[in-house]
Amino acid sequence: MKKIIASNEAPAAIGPYSQAIMLNDTLYISGQLPISATTGEMPEDIESQTRQSLLNIGAILKSASLTYEDVVKTTVLMTDLSDFARMNAVYAEFFNEMKPARACFQVAALPKGAKIEIEAIAGK
Repeated sequence: MKKIIASNEAPAAIGPYSQAIMLNDTLYISGQLPISATTGEMPEDIESQTRQSLLNIGAILKSASLTYEDVVKTTVLMTDLSDFARMNAVYAEFFNEMKPARACFQVAALPKGAKIEIEAIAGK
């Protein structure tokens, strides 16, 4: 069974896609920009942007009755890999013992001028 998952605590999709799709017991979360759902603002530094993207993922996970511990894979897109260590330090705060598989890529640009975008796959 496939259904759309959405959270008011994460920013709405800025295009023709869903925040997340649940297929059976697997949740596919679209890339989350570091935009606050409350203010619509984006922080400046990579640490704050990483934290906001992961908080957005957390809000979507919560809407699907999942947690960060249920995340099995993430993809991190960054505009500058020289920020990798600073991003990684914040990222590590969200994933404890059961760390997900991850890929990280440098890209030429991200929507809205973001420095980072993170997508995730989770399931029970």
